[in-house]
Amino acid sequence: MQDTLPRWLAEFQKKQPEVWRAFEALGQACHESGPLDEKTRRLVKLGIAIALRQEGAVHSAVRNAVNSGITEAELYHAAILSITTIGWPGAYAAMTWIEEALERRGAGDIPEG
Repeated sequence: MQDTLPRWLAEFQKKQPEVWRAFEALGQACHESGPLDEKTRRLVKLGIAIALRQEGAVHSAVRNAVNSGITEAELYHAAILSITTIGWPGAYAAMTWIEEALERRGAGDIPEG
């Protein structure tokens, strides 16, 4: 199972620890600022990453979602829901990014449904 930061981000974290800590604190504050539960927050973050067509953000959202107990089926459902909003090309790209992130973690680590 691989659950590490991308190399470029780990390097940034080492070179700019104060900026990284501030970014982490902001993310935590945003996460805790409302009534949504962990699973819902993670799926919303995935949906945002998909809609923006940000491959790296999708990979990150998948890692965080899986760590929160979200299943493979739920991840793909999020991508399927994007079809009518961003179209087939964007949704298909998101599905491939989800697949890549899952493969990096190892198939045995993710609940199927």
